[in-house]
Amino acid sequence: MFQKVFSRFAGAIRNVMRLRFFNGYQPVFTPFGDNTYESDVVRSTVDAIARNAAKLKARHIRRTGGQIKHVDSDVEYLLSVRPNAKENAFIFWYKVFSQLLLRSNAFVIVDRADAMERYRIRGFYIMDCVFAEMIEALGETFVKFQTKQGVIYTIPYADVIHLRRFYYADSDFGSSNEKPLLPTLELIHATNQGIINAIKSSAFVRGILKFTQNLNPADRKKQTEDFINDYLNPENGGGIAATDVKAEFVPMNSEPKMIDAKQMALIEQKVYKFFGVNEKIVTSSYSEDEWNAFYESVIEPQFAVQTSLEVTAKVFSGNEKSHGNEFVFEANRLQYASVKTKLDLMQMVDRGAMTPNEWREAMNMPPIEGGDKPIRRLDTAEVNPSNKTPPVKPVKEGDDEDEPDDN
Repeated sequence: MFQKVFSRFAGAIRNVMRLRFFNGYQPVFTPFGDNTYESDVVRSTVDAIARNAAKLKARHIRRTGGQIKHVDSDVEYLLSVRPNAKENAFIFWYKVFSQLLLRSNAFVIVDRADAMERYRIRGFYIMDCVFAEMIEALGETFVKFQTKQGVIYTIPYADVIHLRRFYYADSDFGSSNEKPLLPTLELIHATNQGIINAIKSSAFVRGILKFTQNLNPADRKKQTEDFINDYLNPENGGGIAATDVKAEFVPMNSEPKMIDAKQMALIEQKVYKFFGVNEKIVTSSYSEDEWNAFYESVIEPQFAVQTSLEVTAKVFSGNEKSHGNEFVFEANRLQYASVKTKLDLMQMVDRGAMTPNEWREAMNMPPIEGGDKPIRRLDTAEVNPSNKTPPVKPVKEGDDEDEPDDN
């Protein structure tokens, strides 16, 4: 399906020039393989971040005259419900954000209609490439991708939603995770292998069979094999070995060294710090305040803000953006608030700050008819500066409430 959709990008483009910068850098991206994803610590960390970030919902808004209006557009449906025929929005963004975390780069192709309907978007597709290169042709910047199957696509950069992480050293691509992360993963792998080998070595009886008389090599080997077969096998459930006066068995105590739990936790903590989270986020044991810190420091800046800006830039034309069209990726953070916090927000409903359905959504309750209309108590009516109502004078004890005040 991908080949069918993007067949127009597979042709050759003439007069191609590889981009170069003043420092001599050539913008070429080769992702560090998926070896990091084979680590259980990395996979669980990436999954914890991606599955929460994938719940961000795309919302098409238009800012005009100082007001924000929600636009129920077809593109919003694609980004928030079904980007393409194969993927729903959650698994689509889950994979995009996973690639961003593992490779520091993620590419989404905007599938536009033909030249007659240039700005009508039909879908969005993830580009899973093994090579990417910035090139210039016909006065326009393109990205040359090579897939795992060896197919090459050359796509205008204006049709590529490009998300980046660790954007510092390279001029166009995020820096690889290989150098900073791989040593920690090798340490974790060596530690796991050491634990396995220690368990295996502790399951065997080790020792020296010392013969008290001279034997030729063949007899010595045969008696050693007989001793091993008779006593050093799993069928010897009693754990007792017997020898005669011709041989003496001298056991060797093996005490394998293993890393303790505290040291192992420190090593895993290095992976958590690399991705900006902690163990509580990975194990879903966070509190309300810990979730808010995770959202503010990881989800919002790395995913919500960056994706909103990039999607707005690549989806809308210049004319559409000048009329206030943009996309924001938002999350209902109240879903993670405590019940007490949600109940405290109840007072915001009759003051017009929240609609009844917004509060019911926070409580995981279905909407009700008429619940999208803000309501307000009578004693919190708007103040009209041109027609202020004089304040009511408090009644003192002993005064007659029915008598008018002479003053």
